[in-house]
Amino acid sequence: MERSRSIGRTLLGDSHPVYIIAEIGINHNGSLENALALIDGAASAGANCVKFQKRTPELCVPKDQWMIERETPWGRMTYIDYRHKVEFNADDYAVIDAYCSERGIDWTVSCWDTEAVAFMESNFNVPFYKAASASLTDLPLLQAMLATGKPLMISTGMSTMDEIDAAVNELGTENLMIAHSTSTYPCKPEELNLRMIMTLQQSYPSVPIGYSGHEVGLTTTCAAVALGAAFIERHITLDRAMWGTDQAASVELAGLARLVRDVRDVEAALGDGIKRVYDSELGPRAKLRIVQTLSLGV
Repeated sequence: MERSRSIGRTLLGDSHPVYIIAEIGINHNGSLENALALIDGAASAGANCVKFQKRTPELCVPKDQWMIERETPWGRMTYIDYRHKVEFNADDYAVIDAYCSERGIDWTVSCWDTEAVAFMESNFNVPFYKAASASLTDLPLLQAMLATGKPLMISTGMSTMDEIDAAVNELGTENLMIAHSTSTYPCKPEELNLRMIMTLQQSYPSVPIGYSGHEVGLTTTCAAVALGAAFIERHITLDRAMWGTDQAASVELAGLARLVRDVRDVEAALGDGIKRVYDSELGPRAKLRIVQTLSLGV
């Protein structure tokens, strides 16, 4: 059964190269300059896509939290004002859109509310949408993203199998992708449960299955590729010590370049599972098989 999707001009899944998503999220801290630097780093590293998060603060922040004050890089302010500070507007995303086109990298967003979906559809043409793990049970939001006709990637952190099944049953599998994830920032290796990638592959044989990681380090993400992840997603940052809730669970740009390199090496090393004698083996084969034959007196 075919397990592939068309993401813009890129094919994802089956025997196609792993699609690598560099999650900028809100690690730009409201700075367009930071966002462009992250895009530049992701493109230079060889990632396929950068992803942002789009919210309508008045819909996503519970009203009883609006006026709670907190310390921010801009001083002490209410939580609702802070949420507006880290949101990009249409003009900002127009700059991002143009720069991604110039750098030859896809970009998309995780929408956290239906107004955010309408905003994106009115202004931009992203190749797919992503639903965060927190949104897996928000069926109206998932349906709004799927109704655009774009592929929808759902993430499964903090979710039970029953909740995953309910979402898939509601959405269907035709235009769906599923990311295994654990919603801990950063996540301990023993809670990554990478074999869930294979569980999801068995449960949804026509759906590309990937991995969204929040761990420290790169090795386990490469292991996800070895287990068959069709796409991977890691948060990226300019500096893990920067202010922000996701920075510590993110990969700096030099690390992203190593990750992309290592993922491509793992892909090449996996091969196709068909046993063959390579040309590079013919010399040793001719020499060592003759020696072995002579030693046995055959």
